[in-house]
Amino acid sequence: MKIIIDADACPVVDIAVGIAKERNLECVIVCDNTHFIQKDGAETIVVDKGADSADCKIANLTEKGDVVITQDYGLAALVLGKGGKALNQNGLIYSDTNIENLLFTRYIGKKERMAGNRTKGPKKRTAQNDDDFIKAFNLCLDCN
Repeated sequence: MKIIIDADACPVVDIAVGIAKERNLECVIVCDNTHFIQKDGAETIVVDKGADSADCKIANLTEKGDVVITQDYGLAALVLGKGGKALNQNGLIYSDTNIENLLFTRYIGKKERMAGNRTKGPKKRTAQNDDDFIKAFNLCLDCN
């Protein structure tokens, strides 16, 4: 099992790398060439900036049992399809039971924005989000 972090705009890279290091797990950070992130205890893979280039790399790296941290629902669906586990930076564990609704909600939001309507952005990050992420991340790791 390895940990793969979709690191572009990910606020929990340090937390995830720290936990992977404590558990002596392989950790891979994937980012595009505008967000080079290097952390002790993790391998960094840099991809060219482009639509879904980091997501494609992560999907190709993912194997059954891996844990992927991403806020991208499409990537999470690919990870689940490969037998991996996926969660976001706020502790939401993606599953076969919630991914379809999340993808549909994303589709509706995109449709609204394309029609010129405004949609709500994400809420301001809190310490509770970090706590929720840590609990969910440990749960994903313990279930393997």
